[in-house]
Amino acid sequence: MKYALFLGCTVPVRTMGYEVSTRNVMKKLGITLVDLNDFGCCGFPLESIDHDTYLSVAARNLAVAESENLPVITLCSACNGSLLKANLAMQDEKVREKINANLNPLGRKYNGTVDVKHAARVLYENMDKIAELAKPLNLNIAAHYGCHYTKPSEIYKDFEDPEVPYSLEEVVTAVGAHPIQYENKKQCCGGAVLGIDEAVSLEMTRQKLSHMKDAGADAMVLVCPFCDVMYDINQKRIEKQFEEKFNIPVLFLPQLVGLALGLSPDELGLKLNRVSVRSLLKKLGE
Repeated sequence: MKYALFLGCTVPVRTMGYEVSTRNVMKKLGITLVDLNDFGCCGFPLESIDHDTYLSVAARNLAVAESENLPVITLCSACNGSLLKANLAMQDEKVREKINANLNPLGRKYNGTVDVKHAARVLYENMDKIAELAKPLNLNIAAHYGCHYTKPSEIYKDFEDPEVPYSLEEVVTAVGAHPIQYENKKQCCGGAVLGIDEAVSLEMTRQKLSHMKDAGADAMVLVCPFCDVMYDINQKRIEKQFEEKFNIPVLFLPQLVGLALGLSPDELGLKLNRVSVRSLLKKLGE
């Protein structure tokens, strides 16, 4: 299977380990990722400002993939939602004509044929192969879904109930790890309000880290670079500000899967994680 890899804006700048691990894990699973140099921003930042401009920006990316006859795989949950919403909107003939008129000067046209999937869903669809290849990880893992991975449900074609999500835990189970339940599992990471009220944002993150610690998590797993900014990049800052110690390693889902598939820490970009994973690797005998 081949996918056009849509990196978005945040992953290549702030969460490079996510990209590295995804490329190597997909290769291990026999999935080919194709880089299309003409991809741009997904349009998410523009959606609440100018809807037609947002649709045009998002549809241009879909048109790029369509011209190569490739489905799209995304790493960022916001990018995934943005492209899927645009894809749904472009199924309407009148909307498609209007937006394609904007794309025409760029030499692009979108016919509405591209499939878009989050990398985590691709891993979910390949759970049987992962389980077959995996060396079981005896770890307690707290899964964090975030806001955009399951919502709005209509763009995901009822893949799973956003109020009772399960897909991440099933992948965790496939690699022989133990998904744990913890208080307020569905709560936002706080990143959405970071630029508006930093105190509220960091407190939201602190609360979830505290709940994971209380539940006995060896690590947490997530699928969104914005969530990683809060839990991994800001964890030490939160510990200092609130005078608490969490020391919870934060893994992207491909990093967790890659550990089970026998990939090295370098192949998974683990040195790029802000919270040290040494204790985790020690538990695994690495």
